[in-house]
Amino acid sequence: MSAMVIFDRAAVIRHRDRAAPRLARLRPVLDDLAARVLDRLDDTGRSFATALDVGGRGVVAPLLRARGLAVVSTDLSPAMASACGGLAVAADEEALPFGTGRFDLIVAHLALHWVNDLPGALIQLRRSLKPEGLFLASLPLLGTLDELRTALIEAEAALTGGASPRVSPFPDLADCAALLGRAGFALPIAEREVIDFDYADPAALLRDLRDAGETNATIARSRRTVPRLLFPMALAALSPAGRLRTRLHLGVLTGWGS
Repeated sequence: MSAMVIFDRAAVIRHRDRAAPRLARLRPVLDDLAARVLDRLDDTGRSFATALDVGGRGVVAPLLRARGLAVVSTDLSPAMASACGGLAVAADEEALPFGTGRFDLIVAHLALHWVNDLPGALIQLRRSLKPEGLFLASLPLLGTLDELRTALIEAEAALTGGASPRVSPFPDLADCAALLGRAGFALPIAEREVIDFDYADPAALLRDLRDAGETNATIARSRRTVPRLLFPMALAALSPAGRLRTRLHLGVLTGWGS
């Protein structure tokens, strides 16, 4: 699995760099998603002092600092790292620059689904945890944006006779739990939350994905000019009544250092 190269990491950096100045427009949604994940901290009955925020889009770090933690933020994108405020560094999740046992809390919120070597990244994150430190992560699961994926494939096939991947592949919940165990985390737990988004303007879904830095970055994506009718045709198929509902299957992962 670690040998597979699915994502163009240079494209991920470009997309997140471009998205960083637009994050304020999405702040209510980003705040809500981060709060859903960080609520797990209250259930642990533990206190934490030093935290690593991985890819938190400028939302997670302030929430952790408000809890009294000393926070270091990191992101693959320099611009996105800067958006976190405080102590921040641009770094690759697949090659973290931190020593062993550096943090007693690591939060990787919506940050690991563009990683090629997810098992390797999880091992590095576990090594950066102090013994009995907590790892808390979230990422989109299989089922997310399924309707958009299908509509784009069908529209492109009708327009061109073929189709290329335009929505990222997502992992299954059971795979996430297994990967936590393989990476050496104790008491691994993987949970699913299903969150619906309702759009009066179907095109707003594509704008939100762009402004969150979630534009397609698969290696297998087409580099050709997108057919002019592709997205209007796909969105029309998704929203015959003029409204669009889509679903985020959010996986929330927890594991403890050992």
